[in-house]
Amino acid sequence: MRNLLLEIGTEEIPAKFMPPALRQLKELTERKFKEARLHFEEIKTYGTPRRIVLFVKGLPEVQKDLIEEVKGPSAKVAYDGEGNPSKAAMGFARGQGVDIKDLTIRETENGAYVFALKKVAGQPVNQVLRELLPQLVLGINFPKPMRWGNNDIKYARPIRWLTALFGNEVIVFKIGDVASGNISRGHRFLGSDKIEIPDAEKYFELMEKNFVVVDPDLRKEMIIKQIKELAFSVNGRVELDQDLLEEIVFLVEYPTALMGGFAEKYLAIPKEAVITPMKEHQRYFPVLTGTGSLMPKFITVRNGNSQYLDIVQAGNEKVLEARLADAKFFYDEDQKRKLEEYVDKLRAIVFQESLGTIYEKVERIMQGVKTLSQTLNLDKGVEERALRAAYLSKADLVTNMVYEFPELQGIMGEKYALLSGENQLVARAIFEHYLPRNAEDILPETLEGTLVSIADKIDTIAGCFAVGIEPTGSQDPYALRRQAAGICNIILDKGLDLPLTTLIVQALDNYQDKLNLEKAKLTKNIYNFFEQRVRNILAEAGHRYDVIEAIITTGYDNLNDTLLRAQAVEKVKGTEIFNKLLTAFTRANNLAKKAESDIVDENYLIETVEKELYNRLIKTQQELTHTIEQKDYTKALTLVAQLEEAINAFFEGVMVMAEDEKIKANRLAILRKITKLVEPVADLTKIVQN
Repeated sequence: MRNLLLEIGTEEIPAKFMPPALRQLKELTERKFKEARLHFEEIKTYGTPRRIVLFVKGLPEVQKDLIEEVKGPSAKVAYDGEGNPSKAAMGFARGQGVDIKDLTIRETENGAYVFALKKVAGQPVNQVLRELLPQLVLGINFPKPMRWGNNDIKYARPIRWLTALFGNEVIVFKIGDVASGNISRGHRFLGSDKIEIPDAEKYFELMEKNFVVVDPDLRKEMIIKQIKELAFSVNGRVELDQDLLEEIVFLVEYPTALMGGFAEKYLAIPKEAVITPMKEHQRYFPVLTGTGSLMPKFITVRNGNSQYLDIVQAGNEKVLEARLADAKFFYDEDQKRKLEEYVDKLRAIVFQESLGTIYEKVERIMQGVKTLSQTLNLDKGVEERALRAAYLSKADLVTNMVYEFPELQGIMGEKYALLSGENQLVARAIFEHYLPRNAEDILPETLEGTLVSIADKIDTIAGCFAVGIEPTGSQDPYALRRQAAGICNIILDKGLDLPLTTLIVQALDNYQDKLNLEKAKLTKNIYNFFEQRVRNILAEAGHRYDVIEAIITTGYDNLNDTLLRAQAVEKVKGTEIFNKLLTAFTRANNLAKKAESDIVDENYLIETVEKELYNRLIKTQQELTHTIEQKDYTKALTLVAQLEEAINAFFEGVMVMAEDEKIKANRLAILRKITKLVEPVADLTKIVQN
């Protein structure tokens, strides 16, 4: 058994390209090796900015033999009555390269057939790898590949070297004008640019000696440990932003953390306005006190060792000083006007070519807030504050601070609103209307923020659908999926009685004067667009696929109701009473499909069992009306399940498909009426019985 090392040496690859590239390489290797009949103990992928590494442990010397089974003519055609092979059998054996004696007869679904078993001997693994390794290198897809030199090859960045070792043997192949070998390169500034790798096993040790920590998990551990120690040294702490941490892991080959500082005068700027330049522009970690206040310190990670850290620190401090000086200037300048004075400038900012300006969007958001408030019958004070927040919601987009640091939209809106003397709830709603900004984000807490957030999001969705902008595949430039999911989660979080169709229609109404709309079609399209968001929410809540299907098929217009129905089905599913319900329902439903209506004529109730079932059915129907109004869906399912005995007695006591057409139609109508009982809760035909 030998180990395989494949190192793809490149120019520095963007950090965000690396995690998906390493996942792809592992999955591709597993698939290709399986197809090539190469067994292995373990596959691992590693990476730094300058290298993508594949390490396969425990590969055999020889590929596994292939036993191929080929189907031939039927046994009747292949052999005569005395068991002698026919010309067809001999021709088949000759064509497959096997002896006639090696043919076997096997029973199939279509009768007895002749089969030939062919054995293909496995090839030496080093030969197989010569074909496979180039496929692995070029099989990785990158978001923005590039060409270089005279090559037709496209890759994340130019390939500069290839190291390929099977144990101590070089696997020879070529990508463009780069040939594989046993030579690697160390850290760009600290390591050797020519490192001979005698054996795959020695690779990691030699890399570390040349200031390259190949394993990203190990680099991550080093970074976290160093950051925590530095923060602790000044009685501070760091909240580790996982996205930033991952980016830094793939920006360095040999991490060394260092601490720098900045002037305390910048602490007078809002905390977020200091942290954003640090994180988004400089990749620094802010240092906080135990209570969460910002300290005039930052921690960054250099790609190198601890030499000349004072020079590196000074350089980083100088760059941050310039950023913070800009932020302070913008903050001071923005305060020379009240927030509402920026609103008029939104008339010059285009939201979307066909949908008009941001100012027009603000007007639609305000109308949406007003309609939502009336639909939900909210207090007049809430409506007035929400309208004010809607009016000011986009004003910070034209401030200096947000123009320079777009990540601060909403955050600065809240700050400037408070500085302008606005009501605290109005200011908070300006920030909250962007929530949730991603799947892990918080939701609006205030009713005012809730109204503006929903109105803003549904306006974007309705407008985009109206002009033909719909998400396709991975393309979703206006983040419509995220906004739809946000609306659903807000409605559920606040327990709002707000049907999706009502929300959609109200949003489309606001475009009526601007666009020529096919309102009914658009409403249906947008409603259907919400379906996958609702499915995801139900799945995240732990509901099984068949329960989700049963609930969605019945409808999902009222989201809180949808969740309650799913919980009820989940609660009773698998219990004895539910199994009874499912059995009775399935039996009734199979015949109910033939019913032309659910109108029962009591004059055609002949037998005692059908009269009994009908009476029980009417009583259950009356009880269900109240139960469903109370949204007690567990009780509703239980009530229907209690009809099981009467349904069974009905099937045993009467012939449903009677000769008399009127009696038959009446009995089918009873069954149709039974199946309709559970329609407000779930489509039980979708439930898989355990």
